[in-house]
Amino acid sequence: MTVATNIPAFCQGIQYFKDSLPNFEQYSSPAIKKGETAIASPTDSAAVYQTMLAADALRYLTLQVTASKQSGHPGGFASIAEAIASLVMLGHKNIITEVGHHAPGFYSNVFLDTSLEAMGINNVQQMGDRFRETHGLLGHLSGQIPGLLNPAGPLGQGQHFAMAGAKLHPGVLFPVTIGDGGLGEPYIMSSFGHFNTAFPQVTNFLPILVWNGYSQEHHSMVSTKTNEQMINYWAGNGFTEVILVNAKDYDDSNQVSDYVDSTLFSQAGRMAFTQAVLEGTDKAAKSALDGKLTVLIVKQLKGAGVHKRGAQSHNLYPGDSLEKDYIVAALKERALTPEAWQLVRDNYVRSNGGAAVNTVVTEHEYSIGDLGKIPLQEYSVGGEKQVATTAMGEIVAYVGQQDRDFLVANADGNAASGIKNINTALKIIHPTKDETYSQQPQGQVYEPLSEDACAGLAAAQALFGARTLWCSYESFVINGLPIWQTVTQAMAELRRSTPSTITLFTAGALEQGRNGWTHQRPEVENYFAGMMRNGNIFPLFPCDANSIQACYEWALGTRNKGIPITASKSPLEIRTTLEQTREGLAKGGIVLQETPGTKTVVFAVIGDMTLIPVFAATEQLKAQGIGSKIVSIINPRRLYRSTDVAWDSCSREQDGDFLSDAEFSNLFDGDALLGVTGGSSAMLEPVMLRSNSKRDVFAWKRGETTASAGQIMEFNGITADNFIKRAMELIG
Repeated sequence: MTVATNIPAFCQGIQYFKDSLPNFEQYSSPAIKKGETAIASPTDSAAVYQTMLAADALRYLTLQVTASKQSGHPGGFASIAEAIASLVMLGHKNIITEVGHHAPGFYSNVFLDTSLEAMGINNVQQMGDRFRETHGLLGHLSGQIPGLLNPAGPLGQGQHFAMAGAKLHPGVLFPVTIGDGGLGEPYIMSSFGHFNTAFPQVTNFLPILVWNGYSQEHHSMVSTKTNEQMINYWAGNGFTEVILVNAKDYDDSNQVSDYVDSTLFSQAGRMAFTQAVLEGTDKAAKSALDGKLTVLIVKQLKGAGVHKRGAQSHNLYPGDSLEKDYIVAALKERALTPEAWQLVRDNYVRSNGGAAVNTVVTEHEYSIGDLGKIPLQEYSVGGEKQVATTAMGEIVAYVGQQDRDFLVANADGNAASGIKNINTALKIIHPTKDETYSQQPQGQVYEPLSEDACAGLAAAQALFGARTLWCSYESFVINGLPIWQTVTQAMAELRRSTPSTITLFTAGALEQGRNGWTHQRPEVENYFAGMMRNGNIFPLFPCDANSIQACYEWALGTRNKGIPITASKSPLEIRTTLEQTREGLAKGGIVLQETPGTKTVVFAVIGDMTLIPVFAATEQLKAQGIGSKIVSIINPRRLYRSTDVAWDSCSREQDGDFLSDAEFSNLFDGDALLGVTGGSSAMLEPVMLRSNSKRDVFAWKRGETTASAGQIMEFNGITADNFIKRAMELIG
């Protein structure tokens, strides 16, 4: 091995080159011909040979990039390198992963086709320099990397992106790699199952199981399954085509384990295994595109071809540098000649018609139709009580009727949340047609009994560019929030515009007295309160049936945001006009009532039912000559100071509108300020931070079984008497 000269410019930074490769001259012409987008045949020996080269190139780059920072995860991706290379050689680049730890491998994949040049990474040296650095290649996939379709962090998420892509783009294959460590998450199979029942015609997503025997720090929980058991597991979960390629079947190096490393085979053995992966990938892709629910399983030892094997290959630690002997040895073993690097790049650039940054579906805005004038019904202030969620449901129905891609997801039943009108208009997707239950195969309401599956498909479809709404009971929403948070962070990083991911959380804790604490979990608002500082998260708290319509109207017009709307399903008094809420959306809150007196107690109120004891308290204060002001907080994120929120870190749709100090004082200044919420006190943080008044907070403490909303508020101290007592103490 010598120092190479005249290397391709993109190879700058590669530390080791081989002098020659066996049989290279025989197969030195690109298998993807000029003007073509894929190889002609998976059995062509040149295509097989060059797929093997591509797999080694991926392993080399993954290891060098991670070792350059003595950090990152090379082992898991190394065991699936042949399948990733096969996808590219077959012309498929809309590749998704469930495994965030495969990030350096996926970066290597899009580096090879020049996609990373869009972020100024033109060679291997630059890729290493910017790995795990700010504005560079994050440790896990995010929304900002050119050519990569999805973020990946927590396990059990990637399949949602693949299914959303497949639903929106018929005829395009969306492979998704799934780790055998992640397979232990129950969400993966259950979400596949419900999606296939709801959308049996959508099969153009392809799970690829990375069956390498190990998870992060130990053997994977499925490592003891036999091949037959693994095949039966997928078949038993509805997959009609299960394709298993086992490296062990091609082992001519006498490895003992059931999981083997193909890079230790002879050249003939490696070619045979690579051809099996290439043929299996081709067969699986065609099967998925042909209407069959298909899975490809590649069984190969974790860490194949890199520095260590098994779980020890998963992560690099301080000291695992480019000078470490076993890193050097692995890089030298995987090294290519300069000519081979150029050959790999030529194939990668031609695949799929060009670099992924120019060709994959998420690099372009998805076309959605205009909704026209959204019909709102304005109820009379002080008139008949109305259910806010039902009022919003009418608009949701309209959106679905205008936009056939629109999807509503709900795990616990829309009827239970006061939005049966959504089901009536849009129909629950179900193989059994039944008018009684508003269900039919061609519906737009997706109802798996899993918040993860609900949030997953709704958020993923929004990320891919289509409108959605995720509905949930507030008490159960926590089970779906990890992927929703993942998507909202990705939306902040995207280089393109996409519809905001909108939610409706109903049946709040105050309405769930008889059900007790199992249905009383408004602490979830703490989650959103923390996320408000991200820059693109806007929790909304409409105060009545008019207010919720204006909130949803506003949300529909936004882009790249996460917007949770929280409202009651009980009939409540109409306190505002539509225009007042529009003002509240812009300024954070609106004054509902102002009463003069010798001193003024200001109530900053989040929610709708919480207004009931507040209005009662102001009447009693009035009787004592004490003035009051009730401010309904509609959009608390507007009430922060601009320096509190990372709004300017968002790549697109930056929203730096915050209430000025003068306007804040105009809303909230008084002799005393009481923050009142039926949820987490953290949501009142922006008010408490900025107020100079004597102040206190009344908020949720814990749940209990009660007969009414009034009793649960009393249990938590949210009563008119307590408000008055504390106000008197504050004003002296």
